[in-house]
Amino acid sequence: MTNGECFLLPPPLCIMEQRDFVITKKGLMSSMKAYKYIQTPLGKYLLAENGKGITFLEHVASELDPRIEKEIESGEMVEADTPLLLEGERQLQEYFSGERLAFDLPLDAAGTPFQLKVWEALRQIPYGETRSYKDIAIAVENPKGVRAIGMANNRNPISIITPCHRVIGTNGKLVGYAGGLHLKEYLLNHEAKVAIETGLTCREV
Repeated sequence: MTNGECFLLPPPLCIMEQRDFVITKKGLMSSMKAYKYIQTPLGKYLLAENGKGITFLEHVASELDPRIEKEIESGEMVEADTPLLLEGERQLQEYFSGERLAFDLPLDAAGTPFQLKVWEALRQIPYGETRSYKDIAIAVENPKGVRAIGMANNRNPISIITPCHRVIGTNGKLVGYAGGLHLKEYLLNHEAKVAIETGLTCREV
């Protein structure tokens, strides 16, 4: 203070973390990109959404998948308990406890038209059953595209919910699972056990 002048300090900055939500047919959903870590009997999974639907579900090993690592590091995707991620967590817990046969979640996976068609075919495989890569190729009307089916299956960003683990080799062997064949074997054994014990009568949605 000099010569009777009074210098006022500027008001403190108030930084608020923004949370925007929109109402959809599925209920309250976040309009931001968010992710959440979920603990399961197989270890930690990362579940992500973009405000339109689930975009990613993958087992977390030693490092993040490069498909979302960049978005997390840049701050474009934030860790948060959004309503959709909490609902996804609830349904996954029901799946692993044997109470859920099918998922009821909006999905918004990024992929080519062919990949999206393959992933939709995967979701048509009944709980407790398997299909070969050739079966899926026929289902998407590309009977000679077995190799392309395998590549699309491997690029599936939403594991378990889009059940790429239910696709096996023509000879019945477990092949090609990004998270490791031990995860694929666990999921198939889990579903087979639940299917036998319940006669497929447990709650689907």
